[in-house]
Amino acid sequence: MSSMSSSSFASAATPAASATPAASVHPLTVGFDLDMTLIDSRPGIKAAFEELSAVTSTFVDADLAISRLGPPLEQELAHWFPKERIDEVGDLYRELYPEYAIAPSPAMSGAREAVAAVQAAGGRAVVVTAKHEPNAKLHLNHLGIEADAVVGWLWAEAKAEALREYGASVYVGDHTGDVRGARTAGALSVAVATGPCGAEELRTAGADVVLDDLTAFPAWLARHLEG
Repeated sequence: MSSMSSSSFASAATPAASATPAASVHPLTVGFDLDMTLIDSRPGIKAAFEELSAVTSTFVDADLAISRLGPPLEQELAHWFPKERIDEVGDLYRELYPEYAIAPSPAMSGAREAVAAVQAAGGRAVVVTAKHEPNAKLHLNHLGIEADAVVGWLWAEAKAEALREYGASVYVGDHTGDVRGARTAGALSVAVATGPCGAEELRTAGADVVLDDLTAFPAWLARHLEG
């Protein structure tokens, strides 16, 4: 749980602080990554990359691309396109994304239950992702995952910006970049071994807790709150 005292919540609720989404009335805020944490975006991203390849007449190994999800899109595009085209191609990819990537991408096992467990405990579930924020929201809406807030365009240590802003005491992700984001924010790092990083790699990166997948999260959260 958050280390903020009850007096801290009282002061955070003052009009001067109400303009920010800080944890004024929610002592529990849990952040979640999106790709390979809450959603299996591989089928959709593969389809989007294949369409991008066709439209630009440029080879993109979509199977290779989806094996290393996590970092911002621009890092992947740099493997296939010259530097001067990255911005242009990135914009094109994001335009193609809603049509090709949303419908094929299912929720990860336990994703809905993990978010619901936070909310059932009186807390907030905030999605913090490197993905283009409008597309992240499309995924969640399509799958019926009702997060309390969604913040996009943040990767690794930069995720700490949103985690601090919302007062998150826990951040759940599948990548070592998510571990770094949690640690930078001073949040507990809960890692799930459902993405490109294995359990041992996540532990070595500094994850405080490593779960096989999100189906184990509600029970872990209950124990965490009891402690």
